[in-house]
Amino acid sequence: MLLSGTTKLLGVIGHPIAHSLSPIMHNAALTHLGLDYVYLPLPVKPEDLEVAIAGLAAIGMRGFNVTIPHKQAVMGLMSEISAIAQAVGAVNTVSWTESGWVGTNTDVAGFLAPLQSLSKIWSQKSAVILGNGGAARAVVAGCTQLGCEQVQVVGRDVEKLREFLYSWNLAAIPANLSVHLWDDLPTLLPQADLLVNTTPLGMYPHVERSPLSPSELELLKLGAIAYDLIYTPNPTRFLQLAQANGAIAIDGLEMLIHQGAAALEGWIQQPAPVDIMRQALLDRLKIAK
Repeated sequence: MLLSGTTKLLGVIGHPIAHSLSPIMHNAALTHLGLDYVYLPLPVKPEDLEVAIAGLAAIGMRGFNVTIPHKQAVMGLMSEISAIAQAVGAVNTVSWTESGWVGTNTDVAGFLAPLQSLSKIWSQKSAVILGNGGAARAVVAGCTQLGCEQVQVVGRDVEKLREFLYSWNLAAIPANLSVHLWDDLPTLLPQADLLVNTTPLGMYPHVERSPLSPSELELLKLGAIAYDLIYTPNPTRFLQLAQANGAIAIDGLEMLIHQGAAALEGWIQQPAPVDIMRQALLDRLKIAK
């Protein structure tokens, strides 16, 4: 990639940001397409967010992704927020327009992409979501778009679960959402058609951990889908145990790729080379597929 005075700027803001794989897949895509763009990792501390956003506009940044801890705080600095970002309560993709910064959320599209390729009918399906943090919000919105009959969020803190449910009630979606304590899992798991881990349990370097025990995952029905938003290690202990019990496994790498592809397509107004983005990440993570 040859940079020049005409190179257009894209990037990702977060704190910390050095671990981000987004520059790897985006720059691979931009090089493949022969576009005069570069995608940069941009470390921005929470206390510097407002001045940073103004600075990105001043230098002509075309767009940027947003990661932890800025996905909610950045919403107040947008000129416009898409309906899906308002529903989720978080912005992960920002584009510059004549009216200023416009924020949206491509995490939902990223989450949905591998599920939609399975060609299942979701209207009578039950989804169980482990965790009630920010990542769970995009998953709830995605399950609602799929048309799942039941969307059940499971957590360990009753007060946080109530807050999670109340926040969705304010947004008037979804009617099929319920919250449950971890102790309810023996009842919920046998009914689950889709089980999603949104917790950090099992993320590198704690690769031996899983949000559920082997005996709990034995409760899954044959052919259920186990989806882990974690992409390193690949597969996680959670997915290994689920597959051993006959589940279909989906790893977090696909969500990362497809949310990135959706963001890139919005910026460059042409299809993103998903296969190129995937291979760049597999090469970096040294995963054979």
